[in-house]
Amino acid sequence: MAAATEKLPQLKSATDGLTEMSANEKSGFINLVSRYLSGEAQHIEWSKIQTPTDEIVVPYDKMANVSEDASETKYLLDKLVVLKLNGGLGTTMGCTGPKSVIEVRDGLTFLDLIVIQIENLNNKYGCKVPLVLMNSFNTHDDTQKIVEKYTKSNVDIHTFNQSKYPRVVADEFVPWPSKGKTDKDGWYPPGHGDVFPSLMNSGKLDAFLSQGKEYVFVANSDNLGAIVDLKILKHLIQNKNEYCMEVTPKTLADVKGGTLISYEGKVQLLEIAQVPDEHVNEFKSIEKFKIFNTNNLWVNLKAIKKIVEADALKMEIIPNPKEIDGVKVLQLETAAGAAIRFFDNAIGVNVPRSRFLPVKATSDLLLVQSDLYTLVDGFVTRNKARTNPTNPAIELGPEYKKVASFLSRFKSIPSIVELDSLKVSGDVSFGSGVVLKGKVSVKANSGTKLAIPDNTVVQNKDINGPEDL
Repeated sequence: MAAATEKLPQLKSATDGLTEMSANEKSGFINLVSRYLSGEAQHIEWSKIQTPTDEIVVPYDKMANVSEDASETKYLLDKLVVLKLNGGLGTTMGCTGPKSVIEVRDGLTFLDLIVIQIENLNNKYGCKVPLVLMNSFNTHDDTQKIVEKYTKSNVDIHTFNQSKYPRVVADEFVPWPSKGKTDKDGWYPPGHGDVFPSLMNSGKLDAFLSQGKEYVFVANSDNLGAIVDLKILKHLIQNKNEYCMEVTPKTLADVKGGTLISYEGKVQLLEIAQVPDEHVNEFKSIEKFKIFNTNNLWVNLKAIKKIVEADALKMEIIPNPKEIDGVKVLQLETAAGAAIRFFDNAIGVNVPRSRFLPVKATSDLLLVQSDLYTLVDGFVTRNKARTNPTNPAIELGPEYKKVASFLSRFKSIPSIVELDSLKVSGDVSFGSGVVLKGKVSVKANSGTKLAIPDNTVVQNKDINGPEDL
């Protein structure tokens, strides 16, 4: 990497000239790039990987329950801060603005549901659990306007911005903004691993410590299953665990998710990008690596402060090369889950699948808007009438990709409690009161429209035209 050492000084001097960056952002960025250039990535020796024991990845049912006594609940909640990662836009689902303002169910957005949940806890137990949103420069302005609607709610809402780093022009290795790229495309948010330094740099971490807060529960704002769980919090406080990652059993849909391993006496996250090519199939198998990271994380606030101040968070760097307007650029990112190996007494907890209900596409929206779930007090709960523990596999064609077009194709969301799988392709629309059961495939041939009439029951059928109904 001889050439690498020459690249850094020119990048550093160009970065120093970027007035949009704070001193913390500049040092964080240069630090990240120099780690990347030094090629310090931890090399995983496959033979040293061990399956974690139940001491390291604790089965959820082995954790002690919280007593019925409301005072214990209040004691626990008084130590908690809830933080949602709110940096993502709704663009992949055809929405403008932060993803967290997409309506999930009954006219309520992700953010509405989160506020309702925390407000219910605060009202019921007389506590003050704060909600913190980590925004990116992409979502900050919109979020500031949106949270105004919650001023009368019984939840203190705090926001801070994660770092804003310049994209690097690949062939010259200089920050794109210093080459005259002044719009948003010249910048990027460096992944959610940035949550720890940014929380610290925002001043919020010290403020929470002074209020007696001890743990932060970090989760993606689009994971409807990531609700406050006192059983986990109680376990961490009792056992002095500085960090806890919620994992859940893998299904065939999750083969790419990161997993927890024991490595040289420490628990750590193993991501598919770190796996040597010859072991990728083994990594994806459900036999050897049975769990994956939900990105629900519980972290001790004092430990975050200590580690960030010592500059000891050296998470694996995820290089993300892109081509934007014909220019090849590089952005370097880190993930919060990879921080597990820097905390003392870190554990995983193997939680029920219900704690992982992310909405990444309109196919997920179909699940949560259907009779498969009900909404009670801001919690999305699975319908007991469904006996199959896994959700139906849903594949919707490109006509359904955007939320608006998805909604326009359903007069009402079909009943899917008894559905195993659904595949829809072409210009298909559904009437109201449709019931889908078993394995269903609906295909409208190119240039034709296919409408499923009101109150149709479709069971184990391939529908390729009106004659099949």
